[in-house]
Amino acid sequence: MRVKQIEQRSMWTCAEIVALLDRYIIGQDDAKRSVAIALRNRWRRMQLPDEMRQEVIPNNIILIGPTGVGKTEIARRLSQLADLPFLKVEATKFTEKGYVGRDVDSMVRDLLENAISLVRRRQEDRHAVDIDTAVEERLVDLLFPPLSGVESDPDRRARWERSREKIRSQLREGVLDEREVTVTAEQSKMPIANIFTSAGEEFDASFGESLKNMFPKQRTEKKVTVTKARTLLREQEAEQRLDMDQIVAEATDLVENGGIVFLDEIDKVAGGRGGGAGGPDVSREGVQRDLLPIVEGSTVSTKHGPVKTDHILFIAAGAFHMSKPSDLIPELQGRFPIRVELSSLTEDDFVRILRDTEGSLIKQYEALLGVDGCELVVAEEALKEIARLASELNKRMENIGARRLQTILAQLLDDVLFHVPESRTGRLDVDRAFVAEQLADIIEDEDLSRYIL
Repeated sequence: MRVKQIEQRSMWTCAEIVALLDRYIIGQDDAKRSVAIALRNRWRRMQLPDEMRQEVIPNNIILIGPTGVGKTEIARRLSQLADLPFLKVEATKFTEKGYVGRDVDSMVRDLLENAISLVRRRQEDRHAVDIDTAVEERLVDLLFPPLSGVESDPDRRARWERSREKIRSQLREGVLDEREVTVTAEQSKMPIANIFTSAGEEFDASFGESLKNMFPKQRTEKKVTVTKARTLLREQEAEQRLDMDQIVAEATDLVENGGIVFLDEIDKVAGGRGGGAGGPDVSREGVQRDLLPIVEGSTVSTKHGPVKTDHILFIAAGAFHMSKPSDLIPELQGRFPIRVELSSLTEDDFVRILRDTEGSLIKQYEALLGVDGCELVVAEEALKEIARLASELNKRMENIGARRLQTILAQLLDDVLFHVPESRTGRLDVDRAFVAEQLADIIEDEDLSRYIL
């Protein structure tokens, strides 16, 4: 899928963004509309003069709805469409500063690392031809080293050139992929195996990366296959061509102006206000107060330099079964001006999820079984029966939304997936009778269904 980046002079309209999201997510039109406006506003802001651009802040969003209705998927697909740095993090993983656990600043550092990987991949794509050419030349040298004295003997040089071209052709065809070659690699020798804080928690991973740069790199020779050597050499050639300072600067700018943080389980840190509450409630409110400056706009120190969070878009989500958005501290509520309720999925929604979405579970199983020579054909009546069962089980037990489809299909095709490598079934037609037969015992047995479905 072709993506448009936020810096470009053209951008999808809100209707086009919703249409793209419709390919992956069924229903939830209000949520799609809200995130489409948010993404379009980010592009609009980038077209403003610098002075006005700094004044425009994003309208953060809270998505409210039960599990499995598409909250995470909407945010994830949104970031993919725009090719922007994206981080999904659960609010429950953070603890108030002073308690054992991760502090909220770490999500900005993680977002920056994601952005660096994103920008690095873009840069590698720009230099892909040069990198691939250099890697191929080095592999040919490893498989057929240069000979001395060929310059003075034209006939010998011609034979040597023909041999190299033959090796090059075999490389491109994959004939030599399992041949072993010796490559030289650099490795940082850090004498510290693990570093711990006084509280017993490991330091942030970026701290370890910083330490590696303080120790000299050791050159070692490895005997690996051509396939592995190609990967190692590609990394080396990319390192020579990429300017990490430029990548970090571009990534920092991308985070500050286009970064998206998805804060899941925000309802789990709601509550704990007033009444002299103690225990875990204190930490929950503390997490909210620690989140506040990040969402409001502050500067977070990272190993790559300071990062401003003023224009990062925050999308929070939660089921809010045991609490409500108004249980969040007022200051944090004010930083999430847009609230969208997502509706529970119906039988018709389940059918459309299985039939119409790109990369649906049915299409995944068709591809998986196709590897073993089995053609899976699922009838419309079977899809409706699976949807009916998913809806019924969600009513009878915990409502886990569309995730129920995954558990049902895994059980439905369990025997097929196990036996098909030996049986080579050929064409397998799944109809309503097949679904009823495979799932009858589990649906009737309430206790067993709790564990399997």
